[in-house]
Amino acid sequence: MKKIGLYFGTFNPIHIGHMVIANHMVEFSDLDEVWFVVTPQSPFKTKKTLLDNHHRYQMVFEATKDFPKLKPSKIEFDLPQPNYTINTLVHLDEQYGKEYHFCLIMGEDNLKGFHKWKNFEAILENYDLYVYPRISEGKVAHQFKEHPKIHQVNAPIMEVSSTFIRKNHAAGKNIRTMLPDAVWNYMDEMNFYR
Repeated sequence: MKKIGLYFGTFNPIHIGHMVIANHMVEFSDLDEVWFVVTPQSPFKTKKTLLDNHHRYQMVFEATKDFPKLKPSKIEFDLPQPNYTINTLVHLDEQYGKEYHFCLIMGEDNLKGFHKWKNFEAILENYDLYVYPRISEGKVAHQFKEHPKIHQVNAPIMEVSSTFIRKNHAAGKNIRTMLPDAVWNYMDEMNFYR
């Protein structure tokens, strides 16, 4: 049974930080594939800076097309809003549970607030968490420190952010090195974040 790491995000845009972490997970842990789960725009929160779902999905597709173990996923586009991780996991299990074992990839900053997630106990009971290091405030709760389902993966610390890229691209700075070439080309062609 294939082990799939689910890497959730808006990927607005996907950048080299996301790629390095996903690739590290798939090469240096026991995960067979990483799926980039593109989070749809919430109908309740329309953010001016958030590109349409299909454009963000297309950029993830462009970024991953040469990496057979990294895949784009628009699974959440058709699920009821708001999207809770537990619902997406249950849906994926119903669809693919016989062929895939799903795990969650998250930054250490998210683990620090994990106890506030909807049904976090059920997530931990049924799914493994693969956690990569992030520089962030606060402490990881004691209950998550030695948990058998939580695996710390010593991935490189990536301090690149989509917000930084959008802001500085709009300001006319050259941010091209922070993006996979295909993503830069798509973004430039479509004149995004100007």
